[in-house]
Amino acid sequence: MREKLLTIREAAQYLGITEKQVIDLSEKSIIPAYKVGGIYLRFKKEQLDAIKDKIQPTIREDYVEYPFQDRLSDFFYYNDFYILSLLIISILIYHIFNL
Repeated sequence: MREKLLTIREAAQYLGITEKQVIDLSEKSIIPAYKVGGIYLRFKKEQLDAIKDKIQPTIREDYVEYPFQDRLSDFFYYNDFYILSLLIISILIYHIFNL
């Protein structure tokens, strides 16, 4: 019986990372991958087991949690025009209908 090869999605779920990270790791030859038909990447579960513990700490180091104040500051920085426009339009509509 032939062993089942995992797809990119299945490998990502198995490793607990995103599909893009699986593709990036296979391009860097960190995860051994097999091409089926020259296009589709497939992975052996046994090989994923062997490197699962090695890649998990490095993947988690890439994730940075930003404080709420920084996220709020970024939100206003990128959306200040829309917020100001909404405020001006609201004031104008209020004055138009209260005359």
